[in-house]
Amino acid sequence: MTKSAALALVLAAAGCSDPVDKAAKARIFSPEDPPKVVASAKEKLPPEDVADNPQVSRRILGMDAAEVTERLGPHFFQSTLSYEWAGPSGNNPVKLTETRSFRAGPGGVNGDFHGILENSRDQGLEVMRVKGQVFARNRYGPYRQRLRDRGMAERTRTELTGAIRDFDSLFQGRIKLTPAGTVTHEGRTAWKYNVSLGAPQEGGTPRKMPAAFSPKNADETTKRRANFFAHRLPRSLEGEVLVDAATSVVLKARLDGRIGVPQEKTPEAAELRMTLESSLTEIGKDPQLQPPQDFLPDADKPQGIADALDHFGIPRTKPGDSPATPGATPGAPDPEDEGEGN
Repeated sequence: MTKSAALALVLAAAGCSDPVDKAAKARIFSPEDPPKVVASAKEKLPPEDVADNPQVSRRILGMDAAEVTERLGPHFFQSTLSYEWAGPSGNNPVKLTETRSFRAGPGGVNGDFHGILENSRDQGLEVMRVKGQVFARNRYGPYRQRLRDRGMAERTRTELTGAIRDFDSLFQGRIKLTPAGTVTHEGRTAWKYNVSLGAPQEGGTPRKMPAAFSPKNADETTKRRANFFAHRLPRSLEGEVLVDAATSVVLKARLDGRIGVPQEKTPEAAELRMTLESSLTEIGKDPQLQPPQDFLPDADKPQGIADALDHFGIPRTKPGDSPATPGATPGAPDPEDEGEGN
């Protein structure tokens, strides 16, 4: 028995000394990697390199709200984005103004937040996440709890705070930043950059792409929208951007630009003027967010659809019921489930 025990100990020691086994155990018992956003927030982005390094400028201008919260902590972000479409002679302009506000609490990427989107056409939405619970509503509707969020809150957070990223995308990444010294914003030192329209980006080796999907019998509005995105040409851009010296987060931005569609490219020429005013304030101040006092519970389906069926006398059926099921007749009692009461 003594010899057998000694042999077992020797074999166990030999097995533990295998480098493959050691590497496997290290992977299995290693701590979980932090979220990608946390790792990105630790990346150094020297604000003084923004003008000379396109990669740094793109990262800073397109920084996600979750990463901003990781870098700055609690804060309040607000932006006003205006659109004005006009024909070739400037007649019959169409205007729309969006106001986006976002209040971030402590906790970084997993922390509380409250976002609101409103526009000049009396539309909007509101999303809140407090202590892991998500609530959402349209501009005038009641709050509804979202137990099966499926990333809706995170997507809304990204969209609400992505005004600069959206602006840069429409202008085909041609925002050019020129250093203009340093200033103070909210008691913090910030690098100031003047904005102008840069040269078109040089593309690499063109790849053969499949033909774009074209819907059949597209209406005129869809055709105009598709022509705009396919043939848009930035014409002018100006403004300024303030970048935090400590965290490389955009603290304030003012952008004003015009995009045109050439007459020879489309049957109907047009021009879009966009303006953006955004600022980031209340840095480090905990907003003490609280869930709404009144809200509707989560629901499998909109109750409005079920109410409409009842109004028109359309019977509700349960899964597995046949059309001839007596219980599906309007006004008749529902059949009891066979397993009910077990």
